[in-house]
Amino acid sequence: MPKPVKLGPQPGNPSELILNGEVSANDWQLLPQLEEEETIDPNTLPSGKLILPLRQWLAHREALAERSAEVGVWIDSDEGAELIGNEANNFPLIAVNFPAFADGRGFTAGRMLRERFGFKGELRAVGGFMRDQLTYLQRCGFNAYAFEGNQSLTSLRESLQDFGDSYQSGVDQPLPMFRRRF
Repeated sequence: MPKPVKLGPQPGNPSELILNGEVSANDWQLLPQLEEEETIDPNTLPSGKLILPLRQWLAHREALAERSAEVGVWIDSDEGAELIGNEANNFPLIAVNFPAFADGRGFTAGRMLRERFGFKGELRAVGGFMRDQLTYLQRCGFNAYAFEGNQSLTSLRESLQDFGDSYQSGVDQPLPMFRRRF
């Protein structure tokens, strides 16, 4: 018998976010995760750009195919990037939920989407991540950050430059430092 889905903290959807290092308007509507027995009706979804929970997209992917340019997906921390897999580049946006700042599974999901599955679109961090994690999120391939709470995005954006260089390789710098030395 499958384990029932336990809904954790739902990510918010602020009106502004940091996208590619700049403060930008958020044009996407993030839909909340539903209880396991509930489902959306794809015919009654609002118009415009939507970020659907992965479970809902998986259940209705054929019906949503005609809206592929305006439908993104968000994965929760207990859902791996392999559930999207090679279909990743069919999305203009993939959001990864961080239910708590101490839950690091989203970093792995971001790196897998970029490196293993070649995702080229907007990779957005949502949920309970914090300012001190921005550099690490960027190194794992995230290029959009939807902060929750009343924080100045202009000052948060500066955290993307907290470190000038890294020893290890990352999505943003594939060569480790010892390979970059002359």
